[in-house]
Amino acid sequence: MVDGPNRLERGLGAALEGAIQRSVRRTGRLVRPAEAAWLVGPVGTSTIGPGFAAAYAREAGLAVAADAPGLGLLPDAGLLRGPGFDPDRLHPAVRGFYERTADHRLEVWAQWRGPLAPFAHTLVYLVSRSIEQLNLPRAPLETSRGISSELTRLNDPRTGDPVCTAWLRRARATGRVVFAGFYGVAEPPLAAGPCVRVVFPLPGGSATVLLRPEHRPGGGLCLVSAGRGFGDAGYYRVHRVGADVLRVRRLPLDETIAVSVDGDGVLRTDHAFRFGPFRFLDLHYKIAPAAPRSAP
Repeated sequence: MVDGPNRLERGLGAALEGAIQRSVRRTGRLVRPAEAAWLVGPVGTSTIGPGFAAAYAREAGLAVAADAPGLGLLPDAGLLRGPGFDPDRLHPAVRGFYERTADHRLEVWAQWRGPLAPFAHTLVYLVSRSIEQLNLPRAPLETSRGISSELTRLNDPRTGDPVCTAWLRRARATGRVVFAGFYGVAEPPLAAGPCVRVVFPLPGGSATVLLRPEHRPGGGLCLVSAGRGFGDAGYYRVHRVGADVLRVRRLPLDETIAVSVDGDGVLRTDHAFRFGPFRFLDLHYKIAPAAPRSAP
């Protein structure tokens, strides 16, 4: 059962989200989509939720391959090859997760910390629940039964080439949406090579995260959003103000996603969030092969 917001909470959430949008419109950098393809992605409406991938595919004229076995966040980790990153060095289990994400199941634990935790909790409670997006778990029991994964590959209908993969994650205990993101690869102008790009649609725009791949011991992978400034890896709040105009603000919100195989052969991920100098949230994932699907 989903713990949806009441009317007052929806009103407060809408007011807070509106204030964030106005701030981006006033202070964000003016960007033309044609000049910054690395920032362009799905733009959300008032609610994101589980039906957004199909709606975006219809709007963009893309072909859909929904929840098929073997779908991955990336069609090929080789797309990340660059001057400082060799995907052939990845542990097979790490590479396999990104290329065949649908064949895995995830368990997640959340730990909030530091002085920013109460403010982040308020944002999640009032805004994220209402729009059904970036609805981070506020307590460990919210994800005690794990999270489900639904992947949708969106392809160019003319060539059949993959454009992006939509990944919808829900808390199994409640059914509520945790994340609805669109995954692909992009190369920002200041980056040393390709980055993983994740677009989280939001009302009137998106949160677009560019993550630089780095090697870790034992074939591990670390995706890092810290960069040198606008045009590098980072967290960008994007707001559409016209058909061909965006306002974009790069926020000091940094993420590190470390994926590795532990000493017992278990695939694990540690996902840390910082705003400026303050670390405020850790998500820990245990990843295992999914049970085989029953024949129809």
